[in-house]
Amino acid sequence: MTTTDQTTDRATEHEAQPAIDMEVLMQFVGSFVGDLGATMGAGNVLLGERLGLYRGLAAGPADARELATRTGTDPRYVDEWLRGQAAGGYVEHDPASGTYSMTPEKAFALTDPAGPVFLPGAFELALGALKALPEIEHAFRTGAGYGWHEHDHDVFTGCERFFRPGYLMHLLPEWIPALDGIGARLERGARVADLGCGHGASTVLMAQAFPASTFVGSDYHRGSIEAARQRADEAGVADRVRFDVAGAQALDERDLDLVTTFDCLHDMGDPVGAAQHVRGSLAADGTWMIVEPAAGDTVADNLNPVGRVFYGFSTFLCVPNAMSQSGGYALGAQAGGSAIRQVVTDAGFTRFRKVAETPFNHVYEARP
Repeated sequence: MTTTDQTTDRATEHEAQPAIDMEVLMQFVGSFVGDLGATMGAGNVLLGERLGLYRGLAAGPADARELATRTGTDPRYVDEWLRGQAAGGYVEHDPASGTYSMTPEKAFALTDPAGPVFLPGAFELALGALKALPEIEHAFRTGAGYGWHEHDHDVFTGCERFFRPGYLMHLLPEWIPALDGIGARLERGARVADLGCGHGASTVLMAQAFPASTFVGSDYHRGSIEAARQRADEAGVADRVRFDVAGAQALDERDLDLVTTFDCLHDMGDPVGAAQHVRGSLAADGTWMIVEPAAGDTVADNLNPVGRVFYGFSTFLCVPNAMSQSGGYALGAQAGGSAIRQVVTDAGFTRFRKVAETPFNHVYEARP
């Protein structure tokens, strides 16, 4: 090929490139800037929570020096933090007085780890997951898995703090009452297994609410089970709650009234095998409550902010964990109701229905 031919080919390739609409490009860049600010904002939110800056500001308007005095921090750092928080809309800024403040709603969502809405835990989970970036990159290239237990400690604590507020808000007042006859059985005294319980937030909540019932929580991650046992002791329910280091298919209980799985079925490499084991552990009239991330059945259904959050977490946490286990499944956090139904019916359950939903969760009931 001559030099003239090569020049002509390059010119043809250049001409074939699609025209760039600068307005569309700038709209995309604007979205990117928002994402970049949110990414750095995650660390700043955790600083605000861990240093007590949100709690200090919730006590009343303050400038940087006064807030630093309230919280035992350095005013120059606090000044920069406050400016970023105001730019992100997390706190309010009064230019006339040079002070900052928080609305009651933002204080409610950012200052109470035991409350029904607590947002910093989500960022703790996210930042903990992102620490595994090199390992997840390797998994992409090789198809290998990366187990839940291999992640940074912030993943485990952040997961509890991310999901616990939703359980606190919905589990007892909405989800359990939606199950056919289960509330009354728990009041009388039922036997319950909570699989994949993590730090035991859901198990302890149920045990506190139903003192006549007994509970066993299990998770294959030993560190989480140790934390769950501590939570049970602190809540005063250790006499009615047992926590075991075990995977979902190692449950040896029988004739259970209720089995629960909270946001974990999609993480399993063999969800059908786990579902079969659940079925074998239930009494003839027992119930399996399945809580999963809110999702539609198609990709198009999930192209929204909630779907984006869960697809992002799933890429780093859920799919790698499933790929690290035997079974051949990797449902992911946006599997949708049809995929969950398929798992349940393949395991031999004959009754399946969605009984409740929130913006972040769908709740299903399965019965033998």
